[in-house]
Amino acid sequence: MPIRKIKLRDGDLSELERVIRTRTAPQRVVERARIVLASADGQKSDAICALVGVSQPTVKMWLDRYEAGGIEALLKDLPRSGRPREISAEKEGEIVRLTQQGPPAGAGTHWSRRTLAPVAGVSASTIGRVWKAHGLQPHRVETFKVSQDPQFVAKLHDVVGLYLCPPERAIVFSVDAKTQIQALDRTQPGLPLKKGRAGTMTHDYKRYGTTTLFSALNVSSGEIIGECMARQRHQEFLRFAKKVVASVAPSLEVHFILDNASAHKHAAVAEWLAKNPRVHFHFTPTSSSWLNLVERFFGELTQRQLRRLAVTSVDQLIAAIKAYIENRNRSPKPFVWTATVQHILDKVAKAKQTLNSLH
Repeated sequence: MPIRKIKLRDGDLSELERVIRTRTAPQRVVERARIVLASADGQKSDAICALVGVSQPTVKMWLDRYEAGGIEALLKDLPRSGRPREISAEKEGEIVRLTQQGPPAGAGTHWSRRTLAPVAGVSASTIGRVWKAHGLQPHRVETFKVSQDPQFVAKLHDVVGLYLCPPERAIVFSVDAKTQIQALDRTQPGLPLKKGRAGTMTHDYKRYGTTTLFSALNVSSGEIIGECMARQRHQEFLRFAKKVVASVAPSLEVHFILDNASAHKHAAVAEWLAKNPRVHFHFTPTSSSWLNLVERFFGELTQRQLRRLAVTSVDQLIAAIKAYIENRNRSPKPFVWTATVQHILDKVAKAKQTLNSLH
């Protein structure tokens, strides 16, 4: 079979190689780039077919398109002929309005494509296309709560100031406890991950007890100080706070960012705080756990270690948590806070304005 050798345009070699290496490029685009590179390398058409796993007409088509339009022609598909638009702009607006209004009383909490289709007088697939075009996802809901703390602004300035402009000769820790972490084992062994199938695990489980993880995130370095305890009382918190302070050089101040749990404000804790003037507590506003950076670590721990963990004792659970923290601390990466006070206040004001307009 004759060789059709494509001549690459200036700069296209490195760009096509980049497309092949990247993990985010669509597979169809990667295939097209491999076809062009193979042709430029002097490979025959049948060899390219075997290499990429496509037919000869496909090879010819993408070589033709590259010669006509360069890399841009590989990245975009040509518009296909098809049925004309089936609904008017007015009908599309009606579908959006109905979706945002929600179903009538007694008809459920939100629309599905199949329940809205007969009401709007279109097909379920049309509903899906309109929702996708407008970014509507009625099946999803996100949680939120606007803080009613009368000292919200002052506490916000205090906490965000520690993130963006930490004091000199001081260490800032974001501190909290992840409570009631369950030691769980599945009732049957799961199946491993394989091509075309996700790993499996049983929906039911056996409980073997719980533990509470006290954690202090060093805001500047990303290192974690953690300790598992049986309970979450002021005694356990005070013991952990002393451990954190002992890890810091005596010449440095220690700042704790904390939520408003009663254990953090107990009289015994206040007494210890008064005897240790280099230790300073900074409380987040009520209903504002998102201001405490250690919550990011808790989410990471749950996602990467706890969600699929199967253990048969609390000791095994604690060992798994310790191992994860130790491994993370070998090359810690801090969570970088970027939101300014004004940016947060603007979002809160917008949320309050929206709520007031709806209620």
